[in-house]
Amino acid sequence: MAIAKAERLMNLALCLLGTRRPLSKRELRESIEAYLEAGSEDSFNRMFERDKDDLRELGLVIETVENLDGETGYLARRDSNRLPAITLDAEEAAALGLAAKVWQQARLAGAASGALQKLRAAGMPEAEDSYEAHHSALEPRIPVHEAAFEPLMLACRDRRPVVFDYRKANAAKPEQRQVEPWTLECWRGHWYLAGWDRERRAERVFRLSRITGKVRSRTGGFTAPVPDVVTVRETVESWAGETATRSALIRLRSDCGYPLRARAVSSRELGDGWDELEIPYGHGLDAWLVEFGPDVVVLEPADLRADVVDRLRAVAKV
Repeated sequence: MAIAKAERLMNLALCLLGTRRPLSKRELRESIEAYLEAGSEDSFNRMFERDKDDLRELGLVIETVENLDGETGYLARRDSNRLPAITLDAEEAAALGLAAKVWQQARLAGAASGALQKLRAAGMPEAEDSYEAHHSALEPRIPVHEAAFEPLMLACRDRRPVVFDYRKANAAKPEQRQVEPWTLECWRGHWYLAGWDRERRAERVFRLSRITGKVRSRTGGFTAPVPDVVTVRETVESWAGETATRSALIRLRSDCGYPLRARAVSSRELGDGWDELEIPYGHGLDAWLVEFGPDVVVLEPADLRADVVDRLRAVAKV
């Protein structure tokens, strides 16, 4: 239903922007398929008024004009709805270029690439990518391999409850879950859904790779309040990132790895452009350290160092 409404709004906006004269309600109804399918004139009128208000809230300037016969017409003049010129400096252009490279999932990758091409055609400067110049062996990506990602992303956006089968790490068979999805978060290379579990009447975090089968939408609204996005992110980190049981000692190149520095319990300068940090060591730390490439060297413990080396060798073989 959300996608159908978005398509209807887009069609209405295109009709109003593409006309040189005001269009009446009758003409708009005959031009847009969704309006033709409205059950009655009253249903169409209610739908049209809601759509018109929604477009205005989105920023479209819609004029109401009365013709010589007293009939009301609508149009959206292009000069009134033209965006101002976009001006970006080199650093802003570099940030957008890096952001466009992040998404690996096909649906978002196409949109990011298309938006970047339009900005460049409008005069966005071609900035030197300092990240790529110094980290050519590594590429920033957010991988999305789970089929559940796209339907859950849309459900989070539209605030629609969902149902899916979920297999816990220690369970032999999946169980059905009825969830009000809040947000998707990527943590240490894995995607997690945070939301309200209706049957357990509590917030829960689900790893997308453990969702089996299709994600199915349900009608109706949310029954529990949605918390602040920062609180949800902290919840995902506490569920996904297991509690640290030991400490790890690493060497970190100066002026690099600020997320690691934020977690360090101690730090000292070694000289020659390196620092020594002590950070909490728990499940998944090896995968995180690999993301920093040659800027990090694990000193101890030995098993963590071996895990990081194995991961780097696997990357080098790809």
